[in-house]
Amino acid sequence: MSALVALDWFVIAGYFAAVFGLAFWAVHREKTTRTTSSGYFLAGRNVGWFVIGASLFASNIGSEHLIGLAGAGADQGVAVAHYEIWASLVLVLLGWLFAPFYLKSGVFTMPEFLERRYSPAARWYLAVISIVAYVLTKISVTILAGGIIFKTLMGFESVWTGALIVIIATGIYTIFGGLRAVLYTDMMQMFILIGGAVAVTFIGLHELGGWGEMTRIAEPEFFSMWRPTDHADYPWTGMMIGAPILGVWYWCTDQYIVQRVLSARNIDNARVGTMFGGYLKLLPLFIFVVPGIIAYCLKQQGALDYGKTNAALPALIGALLPAGIRGLVTAGFLAALMSSLSTVFNSCSTIVTCDIYKKINPQASERRLVVVGQLSTVVLVFLGMLWVPMMDDIDDRLFQYLQAVQAYVAPPITAVFLLGLFLPRLNGIGAMVALITGFVLGAGRFVLEIVKNRMNIGSKDGAGEAFAARYGSFLADVVNMHFLHFAVLMFLVCSILLVVFSLLTSSKRREELAGLTFLTTGSSSVETDERLRVDAKLLGKHVVLTLILVGAVCSTWWYFS
Repeated sequence: MSALVALDWFVIAGYFAAVFGLAFWAVHREKTTRTTSSGYFLAGRNVGWFVIGASLFASNIGSEHLIGLAGAGADQGVAVAHYEIWASLVLVLLGWLFAPFYLKSGVFTMPEFLERRYSPAARWYLAVISIVAYVLTKISVTILAGGIIFKTLMGFESVWTGALIVIIATGIYTIFGGLRAVLYTDMMQMFILIGGAVAVTFIGLHELGGWGEMTRIAEPEFFSMWRPTDHADYPWTGMMIGAPILGVWYWCTDQYIVQRVLSARNIDNARVGTMFGGYLKLLPLFIFVVPGIIAYCLKQQGALDYGKTNAALPALIGALLPAGIRGLVTAGFLAALMSSLSTVFNSCSTIVTCDIYKKINPQASERRLVVVGQLSTVVLVFLGMLWVPMMDDIDDRLFQYLQAVQAYVAPPITAVFLLGLFLPRLNGIGAMVALITGFVLGAGRFVLEIVKNRMNIGSKDGAGEAFAARYGSFLADVVNMHFLHFAVLMFLVCSILLVVFSLLTSSKRREELAGLTFLTTGSSSVETDERLRVDAKLLGKHVVLTLILVGAVCSTWWYFS
């Protein structure tokens, strides 16, 4: 594998200088960025559709794509792309179904929306569980992936060295510029990320001998997205039923993503921005999964050696790209990691400030809220660093680890948000019963999985009998169930509990739910009227763009059947 040369390092330095320059310009262009909470956390609620869509894509493209998604492609082919394809459809739901309610409520955070819809207890639950999930998944995984790229591609001896560089560089402009700096750097990173990934794909295919040669070398199963229901990693039932549950949580209810929609200038920009993001989410199959398959094929030919599958993409970059271009692509990939990390820092600090600190200190000044948001980012950095050493055993299955943890968090939150929009009768007691039950079920499954892994018991070769002998057949069935199937079961249980306990207790008055459900009209914030005004001339175009996107998703499923 070729090492980076002086020209590559020069390009990398120039690119990062441009990123910091753009962040500096974006912040100083709007004076409210560092003086008001709305300016710092929501970019003044004045962001256009292109920036929103670009940021949705760039902030999502983090370690699970650069390292885990390509690694999964090198391991088993295109089946992992179900998560990306579903994202395109779920983003349609965000723009058409969820966004109008979020903008109408005028909230800063998703926990705040949950309080208005249900109760203060629901807000506290979502705030705490979101912070924990960010540390366990997004922050720690992104830091580790940055270290892997530095070690594999740049020649650093320690993963920790690269991790520290990623954290320090990201923390500087995130703390300084808030969401506005994150959004504008995301937009720049989208271009270089897509351009670099496309270059890797085409150069890799050329080196391999074309698409036909790739399909000849790799097993036919590599190009099928539909796997048997008992498949260990990608059962089609889990992908078609369980994956959307995770998708609704991540794309429609998670502060990490929705914060971009909350910053939209109006509902038209929010909706078109989510559709733009949906179109962009069709790309990862071709610019991350396919390069992973190319790396696998080159390894079969003896032309590439990358060890663990998570090193497939960095190895491909180092081996195929010429000097200069290799540095630019490397910079783009590192910037994507920084984009993902800056997004989680900003969204998590927003929750800490608005849902915890401001709740305890309601009289805090605007300037104090901004300072608290900046300080909380520093704390989150250290929490993420503490978790990284515990991931040594799962870093070769990074994408599966991330999806599994999310599967234990997502179902109860998806249930209370989704059903809450349609059923005004649902109340805070039902929501808390569903959320707490979901947390217990998810945490219990996660603990069982850790115990199983420590026993070195897998899902094959008599593992079921061995685990059942020690812990009983029921727990064996639970721990051996695919995490997406378990997510479906959790969603059904939580939904039933939400409805039953809500019907057994009194509900909120209709006036308190104004603008928060389909059956309770009105606006819960008079300041949002202008942002909610729909341009009738654009509505038809929005519908056409949506139908084309749905058609593209169905065509992709058909082609890789």
